[in-house]
Amino acid sequence: MVQIFNFFGNILGYLLWFFYIIVRNYGVAIILFTIILKLIMFPFSIKQQKSMAAQGKLAAKQKELQKKYGDNKVKYNEELQNLYQKEGINPASGCLTTLIPFPIMLGLYYAVVFPLKNVLHISADVVQKASDVLVHLPGIGSNFAANNFYSEIEIVKHFSELKPALAEIFTESQLIKIEELSNSFQFLGLDLLGTPKGSAFSSMLWLIPVLCLVSAWAQQFYMTKRSPGMQQQQGCMKYSMFLLPLISVYFSYVMPAAIGFYWVLSSLTGFVQSVITNVFYGPAALSAKAEAQRAALRVQDEAAVKPLPYAEQKALEEKYLFARQPSQNEKGQKKNPVAKQKKKTGTVKKSDDYLGSKK
Repeated sequence: MVQIFNFFGNILGYLLWFFYIIVRNYGVAIILFTIILKLIMFPFSIKQQKSMAAQGKLAAKQKELQKKYGDNKVKYNEELQNLYQKEGINPASGCLTTLIPFPIMLGLYYAVVFPLKNVLHISADVVQKASDVLVHLPGIGSNFAANNFYSEIEIVKHFSELKPALAEIFTESQLIKIEELSNSFQFLGLDLLGTPKGSAFSSMLWLIPVLCLVSAWAQQFYMTKRSPGMQQQQGCMKYSMFLLPLISVYFSYVMPAAIGFYWVLSSLTGFVQSVITNVFYGPAALSAKAEAQRAALRVQDEAAVKPLPYAEQKALEEKYLFARQPSQNEKGQKKNPVAKQKKKTGTVKKSDDYLGSKK
């Protein structure tokens, strides 16, 4: 598993190094990195938004099923799945979009923790030689032995002091790159190589976990209010709404600040993305679009209908008029009301007989 995430870190390291070469600041490189990833993920976010909007439209039908089947959960779930199938909705279609940030975040973690191998792409053998040399240095060797996992971060953070001891291990071009990289992790007064856990309050690194929690919950709150379908989410989508912000806070607290900084940026850009997708792909927008499509198809179908030849139209008209004409029996009944009355009663009253009896 470690090798898989380290593979992701190696790939993301190329992208981070590309942006770093342009801006010469690791914090700004992470900003550009986050924006590019959001643009790549935008089609998946549109699909997720459409799924939530479609489920929002089914909210009333789901409530009817709940009332109808009450405590019969088995029958309710069966009918609910039938409803999803009938409407062409997959309630788990948004899970992929929710889970993708995890390998990206862990890949970025390995890119930050191993900057020499995954960002500068120095061979693992050379990096290991540098770590072995530092372990035997008087005064600081014990610190590297205790934190061997973060030895590459320590090399980058304290490169100005360690450069003389590493001059014979790295090439001249590698030493220049490492020195430039060590000076690029300062962003808005924050040391992105530092870890909030164990850092002094004056370092202000505690802001990273706080911003992670606030930005993530703000995004979830907006999405829940603006997308009624999220209130009907099931499975992984339902629980991820509450778990992801807490997980991001934990990661941003125990990992280098660059990880939490990425998570904050991801939440903020995700919030902007949610606003855009809700405007263009929300329930109201999708309903209006569907109605417009139906009207356009109706016009298209009517335009595709070819008129009948004049002779056929004339024949149909005469047939219709003939069918509307009354039959001979109907004509007779209209002209002889006495016969109609006789048919109903069996007798016909005569006015002169009536007058004679009266006399």
